[in-house]
Amino acid sequence: MKKSQLSSSVLLMVLSFLFCVSWATSLSSSSSGDLISCLLSKSKNVTTISQLIFTPVNASFLPIWQVAVQNTRFLKPSTRRPSVIVTPMEETLIQTCVYCAKKHGYEIRIRSGGHDYEGLSYTADVPFVMLDFTNMRSIDVDVAKRTAWVQAGATLGELYYKISRETDTLYFPAGVCPTVGVGGYMGGGGYGNLLRKYGTAADNVLDARFMDVDGNILDRKSMGEDLFWAIRGGGSSSFGIVLAWKLSLVPVPKKVTVFILNKTLEQGATEIFHKYQYVAPNIDRNLHIRTQVFAEYIGNTPRKP
Repeated sequence: MKKSQLSSSVLLMVLSFLFCVSWATSLSSSSSGDLISCLLSKSKNVTTISQLIFTPVNASFLPIWQVAVQNTRFLKPSTRRPSVIVTPMEETLIQTCVYCAKKHGYEIRIRSGGHDYEGLSYTADVPFVMLDFTNMRSIDVDVAKRTAWVQAGATLGELYYKISRETDTLYFPAGVCPTVGVGGYMGGGGYGNLLRKYGTAADNVLDARFMDVDGNILDRKSMGEDLFWAIRGGGSSSFGIVLAWKLSLVPVPKKVTVFILNKTLEQGATEIFHKYQYVAPNIDRNLHIRTQVFAEYIGNTPRKP
């Protein structure tokens, strides 16, 4: 019996070794072989790495790349895709990726939620590595201090849900689309329904965990106020990699009133919108008015060419 168990254990170890060797060989034979070899040499666990790094030879590569492409024109075959997709679960792999990408001449693109209609987070004109933060989305809410630490891969919807599970009198002033990634949203400034009362989302960021081009991890104090100001609205990935944000939560009433008024052009929508521009800046800051313009095809109305 013991001999059988020993044989099974040895066989399992051999199969695991062969899998790792086969996986590493297949990746190294691709055009990004030097980069993959660098990532492997810096990793302590090849088996774990195999679940987090993807090249075009992997069956999962295309689905992972496509899942967050918001602008469908980038789905055409001619779109340049990353040489490697890395889906880190911890900061050390990101540091390794930064080091290896620099060493072998690859640029890095960072994707949190993928709401980037210009494709800047998932395509480029040069060879690049895409860091996809889908595995880094933890949220830690501190109701007593009215703060929350949020990793860059979390979405606004996940943030709202987490806050609502902890309290019904605090909120974070951000946008209405739940699938927008926190990482890029704060980096772009971030406007939402509480803009008039509490400012942009970036105005309510207290601190950040930020990785520079050398792989150093900085906070607000160590990066300095100039850089901290820049990453909150100037496009955080223009300066490095935001790993997490520390947010200030704002007080809100338990109950709010929301209503929608629809008007067509025939019902005076143009005149209403014109007047709105003069009224909105002067009304109570607790009232938010949001206007949206939609084009709708109705019935047999002839379409213009």
